[in-house]
Amino acid sequence: MRVNISPGLTYCFMTSVISSAVRTIRIGSRKSQLALVQTHWVQQQLQKSFPDISFEVHTMSTQGDKILDVALAKIGDKGLFTKELEQGMLNQEIDFAVHSLKDLPTNLPEGLALAAITERENPADALVVHEKHKDKQIDTLPAGAVIGTSSLRRLAQLRHQFPHFTFKDVRGNLNTRLAKLDAGEYDALILATAGLERLGMSDRVHQILPKEVSLHAVGQGALGIECRTNDTELISLLKAIEHSETRDRCLAERAFLRDLEGGCQVPIGVNTEINGDNLTLTGIVVSVDGQKLVKDSVTGQANQAEALGTELANLLRQQGAQEILDEIFTEIQRGS
Repeated sequence: MRVNISPGLTYCFMTSVISSAVRTIRIGSRKSQLALVQTHWVQQQLQKSFPDISFEVHTMSTQGDKILDVALAKIGDKGLFTKELEQGMLNQEIDFAVHSLKDLPTNLPEGLALAAITERENPADALVVHEKHKDKQIDTLPAGAVIGTSSLRRLAQLRHQFPHFTFKDVRGNLNTRLAKLDAGEYDALILATAGLERLGMSDRVHQILPKEVSLHAVGQGALGIECRTNDTELISLLKAIEHSETRDRCLAERAFLRDLEGGCQVPIGVNTEINGDNLTLTGIVVSVDGQKLVKDSVTGQANQAEALGTELANLLRQQGAQEILDEIFTEIQRGS
């Protein structure tokens, strides 16, 4: 039997088919193994919450991925691992990007926003040692031990605590760094505990450094999801995987860093703790040689996280933090 369908009904039918088509959202990621592990985790979490949406991963190389023979502090840290992804969002090539939050600058480009912060893994730094030092801890390594780190924050704090060590820059992805350690180029490395755990390398964590030895980087251990400010529908969707306590902690840390006008590659460390409705933020600013140090804490309502960050920044500035940072920026410019 033949059925004649009027043009109007045909239009309605096609509109229905189109509207029920699966929406595709494009996720931007760096190409490194750790970045992809993190991005695929976000993809999986969103897919569980929104099974009718397709989430595709698109990879890009950033400046920080391409330049591996220069210390990070000498390259210039503003958007070192994020700029290309941000340009991709502004050009409509991708819809949102997944970052290690510690790499995301505190001042974002116009038109972009930090839409969500995921639950934090352990934010502490980890000591990873060569086999010959497996019976040692950070405070029992021998004088002259060669410690590898690419972070001025770690370098400055460890120089303050352990001036008898020798420090050497180390670049490359995690596997490359560990291979250099195992080959004997270093006695130990200082790495992010969260990165090792996410890559299934928890067995390489020899010691988690206590906060008395090394305060962690702003945002370390958390993932930051960045998207276009005007994409309100996507922002609402991304809130499904946000962790409110982590967001409060990280907003306090980022406000502290932003108000000190510090980038990722300056010796500024933090620690945050939440007890009930109260958030305690501890911050430190150290000279690169480890000789000068200011450190303090503030406590207040967790829902006033950013105000607490500003309060602590002003407190440390009164104690000499700005002079330390000015000296560091001058040295970096001379060396660049």
